[in-house]
Amino acid sequence: MRGLKTIIFLFISNTFMTFAWYGHLKFKEFSWGKNLGLFAIILISWGLAFFEYVFQVPANRAGSQETGGPFSLVQLKTIQEAVTLTVFIIFTTIFFRTEKLGWNHLLGFALIVLAVFVIFKKW
Repeated sequence: MRGLKTIIFLFISNTFMTFAWYGHLKFKEFSWGKNLGLFAIILISWGLAFFEYVFQVPANRAGSQETGGPFSLVQLKTIQEAVTLTVFIIFTTIFFRTEKLGWNHLLGFALIVLAVFVIFKKW
């Protein structure tokens, strides 16, 4: 159950992170965002990043073997990266439709999934 909670919280956390890191690139498309300065955009991104951490910290605490969870630190980081790319792919295809994912992107993401397998495999 802690492992599932960790993954769900990582998906929520990464959604906020992706909006904080890349969402501001779309602000110019909205009337309220056309004249925002860099400082205002940074503050908005920090506000979103707060919610990223609201879920990231509990995800890591629930998932870490150090606090009774099922994952090592290396496994947690690997899950984090795989979740980050999954959320990013979804975000990009929905909000940045001009971005095209090519075969090389998909192959690169597949190699990361392979890395997850290699890291979790008991050799």
